[in-house]
Formats: sequence, C-alpha cells, structure tokens
Amino acid sequence: MFFTKFLSFFQKFLTPKAKKKSEGIILTIAIASFLIHLALIFLVDFDIIHLDAPSDLLANPICAIYTPFSFILLYEVYLLIYYLPKSFTTYISKQYEIMTLIVIRRLFKDFSGLSLTPEWFSSKYDLQFTYDLASSIILFFLIYLFYIQSKKQFPEPALNSTQEASINRFIAIKKIIATCLIPIFLILAIYSLTSWIFSVLSPGEGGVSSFVNINNIFFEHFFTVLIFADVLILLFSFFITDDFHKVIRNSGFIISTILIRLSFSSSGLLNNLLILCAILFGLFILVIHNKFEKIASKDSV
Repeated sequence: MFFTKFLSFFQKFLTPKAKKKSEGIILTIAIASFLIHLALIFLVDFDIIHLDAPSDLLANPICAIYTPFSFILLYEVYLLIYYLPKSFTTYISKQYEIMTLIVIRRLFKDFSGLSLTPEWFSSKYDLQFTYDLASSIILFFLIYLFYIQSKKQFPEPALNSTQEASINRFIAIKKIIATCLIPIFLILAIYSLTSWIFSVLSPGEGGVSSFVNINNIFFEHFFTVLIFADVLILLFSFFITDDFHKVIRNSGFIISTILIRLSFSSSGLLNNLLILCAILFGLFILVIHNKFEKIASKDSV
C-alpha cells in the first residue's frame, strides 16, 4: 500500500505537464540566481560584504554565469530521469549532454584563474582552460554522431502477445526505477545546493572544505546511483531479449556510465580524457550494435 502511494506520488513528476512546469520554474530560478550571483560579486568587489577568503566564483563577473548553468544542469538530470522509461538510448545521450554541459560550465569558473601570460602552458589554470575548451568542442561533435546513430530505424519483426506483454512489463519496470530516482534526485539536489551555497559564502569552514572540486557536487553521488539503476535495467532486459548485440549494447552503456563516474574522482587532463573515453566507448558500442541490427533486419525479410 505504502509503495503504491509512493509510486503514484512521484510518478506525477514524470508527466509531460510536470516536465513543462519544471522547465519554467528552473528557467526562472536560473535567471534570478544569475542576478543574485552577479550582485554578490559586485558587493564583495566594493567591500560592502567582507569575506576573509572569497571563493573563486566571486572573483570575476563572468563567473556569475556558472550559477544559472548549475540549475540548467539540474533540469538536464531531471530530463535524464524523464526519458529513462521511454528510450534507453535517449537516456544515455542525456548523460553525455550533462557531461558536456559540466565541462562548458567549468569554463566559466576557469576564467577566474587565467593568468594570460606568455607562459600559458606552465600554468595549471591556463592548461585546464585549454583542456576544457578543446574537450567541449570534441564532446559536442561526438554527441552529434551519437544522435545520428540513435535515430537509425530498422524493421522490427512482428511480435506475438507474449512478447508484447513482456515489453510492456519491462517499460513498467523502467517507470518504477525512474520514479524511485525522483526522490533521490530531489534529496541530493537540496543537500548539494545548500552545501554549494555555504562553500561559496564561507569557503574552508566546517565540513564544506570537502567540496574542493565544485563540479563534483551532486553529480558524483547521482551517477553512482545511476550505475545501479543501469544494472537493474540490464538484468530486467533479459526477460524480453537475449540477443547478443542488445546485451552488449546495454552492458557497454553501463561501462560508459562507470567511466563518467570515475571522471569525477580525477582532475586535470585525466578528467577530460575519461569523459571523452566514456562517450567514445558509448558511440562505438552503438555503431556496432546498429551494424548487427542491419544484418538482423535483412535476415528477417
């Protein structure tokens, strides 16, 4: 009874109406947060508000763009959950979009550390900016290729009533998993947002010092949860198909998610390389899967 009420309540967050409403709320918050962050930067700059050790995010007006991007990223995570029951490939592509936006968001923070000296490649901040700049372009192109592969359509064999029932059950299971992710998403978002605000206003105080890499807030924990969700989806997918290429595709996507999760535990060039490897791996898995699908569709004719 409790679980049924739990599902019915949080499933409301996965309706098209809720998606549209969430979009408006997030955009409003993003605009307001940008103006508030910008005002804080000027108040600190003119010493109206005095902080002993101001955060890097209060060092440059350009850094204010970082804050609305953070809320847009939260909305992208919500979309990831929203699309999970509908299409596993779209769900994975949302993961890749989130990682690209994280790299782009980090560029705005990188501006505060740029030295702009002839010794560009001797400064770790300048190097990180270079890595992020190059990575964002490559990631954008890889997602474009992934999108093309995900849109390829192949003739599907006719299904009997038993197969249709199995597919419907699998979709229902994915809806349950997505519904269970909603409260986890909300709890992590509120906790991370609170910790992030304290880390900006009072860096180094109390337990906030643990958030050294501000890009890791929320996403490191959430992608850990996603790995377990992906494994559950893989296991339940065996009820509808045991085709080798589909199993490898789903398993490959889990490996891609694990690589993304590992990127949050690294820094510098290694972080960028892990993100690139994750998306490249997912792209190659999908390309090979589509080759199998093409052969299978020809055999079924």
